[in-house]
Order: sequence, then C-alpha cells, then structure tokens
Amino acid sequence: MRWKWGYVLLLPLLVMLSGCQKKVTVKTPTQAPTAFATSSQYATQTDQRHRQQLIAFIKKGLLTKQGIYTNYRDTKKRTTGAATGHELLSESSGMWLQYLATTKQWKKFQRFYRVTKKTFDDHGQFSYRYDPRTKKRHTVNATLDDLRIIRALLAYDQMHQTKTYRREATQRYQTLVNTSIKDGHLVNYYDTHTKKATTTGSLAYFDLKTLAYFEKGTKKGRANYRKQLTVVQGGYLGDVFPLYAASYQWTTSKYSSASLNTSEALTTLLHLAEVGKLKATSRRWLVQRLQQHNLENGYTTTGTVSVGGESAANYALAAMIFAAIKDQSHYQLAMKDVWRLQVTKSSAAIVGGIGDAKTDQAYSYNNLTALNAALK
Repeated sequence: MRWKWGYVLLLPLLVMLSGCQKKVTVKTPTQAPTAFATSSQYATQTDQRHRQQLIAFIKKGLLTKQGIYTNYRDTKKRTTGAATGHELLSESSGMWLQYLATTKQWKKFQRFYRVTKKTFDDHGQFSYRYDPRTKKRHTVNATLDDLRIIRALLAYDQMHQTKTYRREATQRYQTLVNTSIKDGHLVNYYDTHTKKATTTGSLAYFDLKTLAYFEKGTKKGRANYRKQLTVVQGGYLGDVFPLYAASYQWTTSKYSSASLNTSEALTTLLHLAEVGKLKATSRRWLVQRLQQHNLENGYTTTGTVSVGGESAANYALAAMIFAAIKDQSHYQLAMKDVWRLQVTKSSAAIVGGIGDAKTDQAYSYNNLTALNAALK
C-alpha cells in the first residue's frame, strides 16, 4: 500500500510571550500584488482533463458548507495531534481559495472566504483545525496556513485587478506580526487562549514571497525579511543532500536534526524558488528523484530514507517548483506521477480523486496540492 501523507501539526513546548509590548501596526502596501496567482500554461490538455476529474471529486467528496473535509472517509475517534476524517483544516480552505482566485471565480471566492472566516476566525488569526461534529475550534493557528489564506486574498486582487482584499490581508498579517511573527521571528503557532507562542519555526512555514510583500516597504521590515531569508538559507544541509533542516529554534539559534517530512522539505524549496533562491544542487537532486522514481516520503538529515512510499502531493510540489523556475519539461514529468496516483476506476467511490480506492482514503492535502499544481 502506498503511503498516504496526511496533515500533522507538531505541537512543541509553549513559551510565554515576554512582557506587554506595544502593538505593531502594519501599513497596507501601496504596490499591487503580483505573481501570487501564476499560470505559466505548462499544463497540457491531458493535465486539464485530469484536473477537471479532480475538481469534480473535490466538489462532490470533500467540499462542504463550512470548509473541506480532511479525508473523504470519516473516523469515529479523533486524535490529538492530527486532523482526521471530516474535521476541517484552514490549510485546505486556503488552498481552495487559491484555486478559486487563480481560476477567476470571483463570487465563489467571496462566498468561500466568508465561510472560512466563520469557521476558523479566532481573534484575527485562523484556527488551524475545526471539528464540525463537536463544534470544537482549536485555539492555535498554523502560521503557514494563515499566510496561505493571506496569499489567496492577494491572488484575488491580482487576478481581479482590484483592492478588494488588500486591506483585509494586511490586517490579517498585522495580527501575525503581533503573535507568531513578532520582530520578524516567524514561529509555528500562537495560542489565543493561553496567549503563548512557540519559539520554533518550521522552515516550510517561511512563505518568503508573502513575507516580502508586506515587509519590504519599511527599513525594519526589510531587516526582518533578510533575517528570515538568512534563517531559511542557513538550514541548508549540504551539497550531498541539498535539502534544508526541518526547523529553527530562535532561542538557541540552532537547527533541528530531526528527520524531514518530504512535503515540508519541498515546500521550503518552493518558497525559495519563488524568490529566486533555489540552489542548483537542490534542483538537480529533485530532477534525479523524478528520473529514478524514488522520491520518498521522509529522509534523515544525511539523506537516508526514513519513511518509504510516495505521495501525489510531493510530486505536485515538485511540479510547482519546476514551474516557478520555468522548467516546463520537468514540470510535466512531475505531473505525470501526480496523475498516476489518480483513481480512474469508474465504480470507485473516490473516482477522479487521489487516494486509495480500496479503502476510500483520500486526503485533502494530496488532492488540493495536485489541483493547484495543475493550474500552472
């Protein structure tokens, strides 16, 4: 059975935010957002056909009035560390909003964003997880997921050539600056109940393009952005295994030696590629994995496989990386592997989706990452 990569939010120890600091105000950028929704027209007619089948499945099997199910199949029991079954993730909503913006579905975007706020809004940030069965909204966000939703708002204004959401996006970003990106120190989450934040920042959470949009307008912001870029680049593991450490601890200035979740490792590469900072060694490593058909689900920091198997989301992330650096041939190579994992059997409950037809397991992360990759 192939590995089905789900969404796991790691919850390290919380630390108290020090003192009562003055609230930081972020000015709405005057520059119109650009390249937050990209369509390089690399997708072939085959990609478009698969994409329509995927959209049909998502709408039928995952999309609800409150958000998007984490998995097509529900679960009787919930788990503490990860969303399961018909729980909802702000991550998924952000990815769906990105799709709606990129495809210029204005009315649907507006409606779904209102739904997203109703489901996940928690004191200006987005709860990372909501259970419609118990109506429980978790009190912590996931900074990357907030940035993903903010990016979708900017994508809407870019594609629609409006200022409809720019101020809203700035207000959302301002909340993060006062909670989980204080003084430029981007961390994984902030708890609105305990008023505490972690001091660990997953390198995959540094959405450099979105950070740069808000930070490059002031001297302090530019300094914060340089600090963030330096932190990400400083996690480079070396030319032999040219990926990046999983996380950075701000209090000790040390990088994690934990094994890498490939989806997160590739997200780090994607963020670097989007700002023109992808290393040639990283690109070659990824090309080799596709050519040798051995892009695994997890690695140690020395490059040994720690979690075997493959994931459609990883191939989709690879495709987005190649699209970002305008490498059409390898984009298409990666997309072929995405569609290889699509369910085509017409009698399957999850036909058109990406998952396991025998168990009807189909995770939103796999499906939505593939969808957004197919828009390139």
